[in-house]
Formats: sequence, structure tokens, C-alpha cells
Amino acid sequence: MGYFLLFENMLDTVLYARDKWLVEDGLVLPDKASLYLTAIEDAEYKQDKIEFWDNVYGFDMSCIKKQAMTEPLVDTVDQNQIVTSSELLKTMDISKMAHGDASFTAPFKLVAQRNDYIHALVAYFDVSFTKCHKLMGFSTGPRSRATHWKQTVMYLEDVLTICEGEQIVGTMTVAQNKKNPRDVDILLKYSFNGQRCSASRTQCYKMR
Repeated sequence: MGYFLLFENMLDTVLYARDKWLVEDGLVLPDKASLYLTAIEDAEYKQDKIEFWDNVYGFDMSCIKKQAMTEPLVDTVDQNQIVTSSELLKTMDISKMAHGDASFTAPFKLVAQRNDYIHALVAYFDVSFTKCHKLMGFSTGPRSRATHWKQTVMYLEDVLTICEGEQIVGTMTVAQNKKNPRDVDILLKYSFNGQRCSASRTQCYKMR
């Protein structure tokens, strides 16, 4: 399992090995995985890591800011930063997957649970070991115990002022990078029409 579950394409490598050697009675563990999306308030970190490039000790280096926005941040998110509900993007039965199944497009709807600002979307995953004698598994989500995989943070160009009950809707497309299959390309399309502001945008992210 890689960051964002799919980074470095390790899942597809396992599937290739399974098919190449015609393994029929072996097990892939974990065998079930689910990818989720939520939204957070993260003004302080975004200011330090993204907006910082607008004025670097008096120099305008905003050209780097554009590049920084396309690179998801792998880090631990405080559960108190979560503003919206979580949405299940994709469930994978790894034991039955075929090549290419790790690329997908999924819709999402995130509902605000309080009045706040949205600075980023956050992806995380859960896994299960259903073939063991005892059902086991764990989550890499912000509300769970910290793991090696942390969470994947994708900063938005817009700062959304959201009120409780309002919704961010959109789609996320995930695919292998054509030049380097270890990398993951993420295409995010979202729209928001709230009391305080509106936004509609498409952003591209590249996990390298």
C-alpha cells in the first residue's frame, strides 16, 4: 500500500505478479480497501507552505506557488480540522481486481457539519483482512490512530466560506501517470454555491 493507497502503483504490481505466475490458491493481504474524501480548515499551514511563495523575504516567487499547489501533501491532519462529512470514493476487492481497476472516476458530496472555512480536501483509506481467522483491519483517517500512511491533503485554490448543511459536490478522477506508472494523477472537479460564497473549479494534482 502506498500513500493515498495507490501511490507507487504497488497494487497493480501485485496483480501483475498474481496473473503472471497464475496463483490460484494464494492470498493478497489486505484483501479489501476503501478510499475516502473529506474537507478541512487549514489556514495556518496553507499560509506557511503555499501563500508563503507570494512574498519570500520581499521576492515574488509565486511561480513556485503554482507548482506547490499541484503536489498533494502527505501529513497528519488533526481531527478537529475536519469540517465536513466523509465520502466513500471507491471500494476495492483486491483479490478480484484486474489491471486498470485502480484507475477510476468517482462523484462526491461533502456536507458541512459546522460554519467554517475550507482550505483543502483530504483523502484517506481503510483496509480489511477478511481472510484471516479473525476479521482485522485499520483506518488511516484523521480520527484514527496515526499510521505510516498519514493522510493526503490537496489544497484548493479557493478558500470556501461554508455554513452548516451546505454541500461541496464534484468528481475525482484517479489514474496512473502515463510517463511513470509509479506516479498518480488526480483530477478534481468541484463546485460550491453557499450563502457566503460560490466557486466552481477544476484542479490537477500529481503525486510524485
